Amino acid sequence: MATMWCFYRRLQEVDVFDLTEKPIMGGELASKLTDDTCGAFVSFEGVVRNHNEGQQVLRLEYESYKALAVKEGDKVIAEALARFPVTHIVCLHRTGELAIGDVAVWVGISSPHRGEAFDACRYVIDEVKLRVPIWKKEYYTDGDSGWVNCEACAAAGDDHSHS
Repeated sequence: MATMWCFYRRLQEVDVFDLTEKPIMGGELASKLTDDTCGAFVSFEGVVRNHNEGQQVLRLEYESYKALAVKEGDKVIAEALARFPVTHIVCLHRTGELAIGDVAVWVGISSPHRGEAFDACRYVIDEVKLRVPIWKKEYYTDGDSGWVNCEACAAAGDDHSHS
C-alpha cells in the first residue's frame, strides 16, 4: 500500500488537496483518514460519465494551473476544517486524460459524527468545483470536443474552442 502513496505529492499527510495524473484509489485514501476518535467517514467520488447536455461523451481531459490549484484547494480544506467540527479531510483531483468510469475527483472526511462529515464533504466538493483552476474538455462520439463551463477557455482562441 505504501508504494501507491508515492504517486501523490503530499498525501502522506492528511488535510490536503492535491492533483494527480494517476488513477485515484479511494480505498487507500480512506485508510489515511482512519482515526479512533471518529465515528464517521464520508467520501465522494466524481466519476466520468458517458454523456453531458445531450452529447455522448467518449472521454475527458483535465488541465490545471497546478501551483494555484493546490494553493486554492488547500484554502478550501482549511476553510472546511475551520467551519465544520471534522477531524481530517483529503481531496484529490485527476488531471490528464480520463476514460468513462474513471474517478475524476475524490473527497474524504473523518469526523466524530456523520452530519458534520456530510456537510463538510459537500462544502469541499462544491468549493473545489467553483474555485480551483481545473478545466475539463469533453471528447464526443461525433468527433467534436469542447471545454465545459469554461467561457474564458472558449474565448482564448483556437486552443480552447470546439474543434
